[in-house]
Amino acid sequence: MQTIILNADYSYLNSVTWQDAMTMLSKGKVEVIKYSKKIIRRCNGETHIVPAVMRLIKIIRTLFRTNVPWSKRNVHIRDNHTCAYCGKKSKRLTIDHVVPRSKGGKSTFENCCAACKDCNNKKGNKSCREAKMFPRVRLIAPTISEFLRLKLMNSGINQTLKDLGVF
Repeated sequence: MQTIILNADYSYLNSVTWQDAMTMLSKGKVEVIKYSKKIIRRCNGETHIVPAVMRLIKIIRTLFRTNVPWSKRNVHIRDNHTCAYCGKKSKRLTIDHVVPRSKGGKSTFENCCAACKDCNNKKGNKSCREAKMFPRVRLIAPTISEFLRLKLMNSGINQTLKDLGVF
């Protein structure tokens, strides 16, 4: 269960676990905008409803980078958790280097794609031409706005924010 955290100006900041959300709520750093249907029962008999969307009391200034940092997780988000070779959608994908690292390939958005284990093993340590396997998607680094849009769509938060009239 994830809880959406909005900045004080109602802009999307992040998603946190319900445990972190309850900690922030107990410290008085946030106010609840919408509750979920999940109920937590403590051992002393108290019950609490887990918040679905919370807003920070004080605004946090966010600094936008000029580019999205490379990470395996960000590659999966960019590729929509879909294998670049066969098109299979899964949450358990690996990262494939188009130009293998043993042949000088770097870990960048332009050289890496999400791949299922079967395709990654089939391609192995070969180039795309040698393996006769080519990515179906363009391997480009996403912009910050594209990446945030993809991240919101993949997490299912987009609909909740639309229901609230925030996004």
